[in-house]
Amino acid sequence: MSERIAAPHVGAPDPEKRTSPILEETDERYAERAQQVGELAACQFNGVAYGRGDYVCSGDELLRCQDGVWLRQGSCDPVNP
Repeated sequence: MSERIAAPHVGAPDPEKRTSPILEETDERYAERAQQVGELAACQFNGVAYGRGDYVCSGDELLRCQDGVWLRQGSCDPVNP
């Protein structure tokens, strides 16, 4: 991803808090998981809701909310985008 996206750093998923599934768009489970969550307008990360199209950084991984699941979009590392 060539352009930098300003995204909040949310840390690692906390198993004690609700976090939507994190998948690759090409993951064979993507369609199944998106259907299970019912194309929600929001994703959860550690109990915080984010809207469709929002980005977050979890560690150095850039995630985008789509249909109630997080999709990996690349790196948040400014040295290795």
